[in-house]
Amino acid sequence: MSPTEGLSIRGLAKTYPNGIAALRGIDLEVAPGLYGLLGPNGAGKSTLMRTLATLQTPDRGEIRLDGIDLLAEPDRVRGRLGYLPQQIGAYPGVTGRELLTRFAWLKGRTERRERRAEIATLLERVNLAEAADRAVATYSGGMLRRFGIALALIGAPRLLIVDEPTAGLDPAERNRFHRVLADVAAEAVVLLSTHIVEDVENLCSRVAILAEGRIVAEGTPAELTGRLADRLWSRVVPRGETPPPAVHLSAVPGGTLAILESDRAPDDRFDAHRPRLEDAYHVALAGAGVLEAAA
Repeated sequence: MSPTEGLSIRGLAKTYPNGIAALRGIDLEVAPGLYGLLGPNGAGKSTLMRTLATLQTPDRGEIRLDGIDLLAEPDRVRGRLGYLPQQIGAYPGVTGRELLTRFAWLKGRTERRERRAEIATLLERVNLAEAADRAVATYSGGMLRRFGIALALIGAPRLLIVDEPTAGLDPAERNRFHRVLADVAAEAVVLLSTHIVEDVENLCSRVAILAEGRIVAEGTPAELTGRLADRLWSRVVPRGETPPPAVHLSAVPGGTLAILESDRAPDDRFDAHRPRLEDAYHVALAGAGVLEAAA
């Protein structure tokens, strides 16, 4: 990646006043496209997203977007980024079109014709044109997520940050949201922060796995799963039988699917297991000592 293209993060650290170390030296190089950030609750994902969105400052480290120092020149970068947080609020009675208009003005879209054209395009893009003049407070959960992405896309951002974007969406809404993100990633850096492995597996060309403020694995989905080739074994443990120690346990018809990492099958009840990104995620967490990985 060119030093003046994409997102560069070096040595980023943040400890809160209560002593919680949310980030412990994050290093990332992110080229334009979709990049996934995976991790359990408390891994530091939201702290990283808020820091990149210039909503808080780190204790130390460096962030550059297309060569611009984000920490030294936050105002210059804010015009080039969009942020979709986990929760979106709205004033009672304010319509979608009115709220988009206010955000567009704040983003520097002061020319009326240009602003109206951009808002109309965004409403069509997220399939909300017919609901544009309804109060945002009346939108369903899926509509709110789509409206949020329209807000984040005002000004054609170079960096788009989306934090747990598909939580609570039905499959159709989730697929529609994925298509919008994929379109944006053709021309921008899109950071998708989530604990839903399938979202990252389907969309992202590269992935970083965070645990307790550190990056414990990074690479393409194929690289992360390839490291586990011929090392995973699984069997269905019948109900009532205690599962063996495993990197991942999941409920299946008839009992619990136990997936183990080993050079060879523990016994003849185990079959070779083809690695998926979810398996790589749990193995990485287990290797970092995160006990929830095997829950």
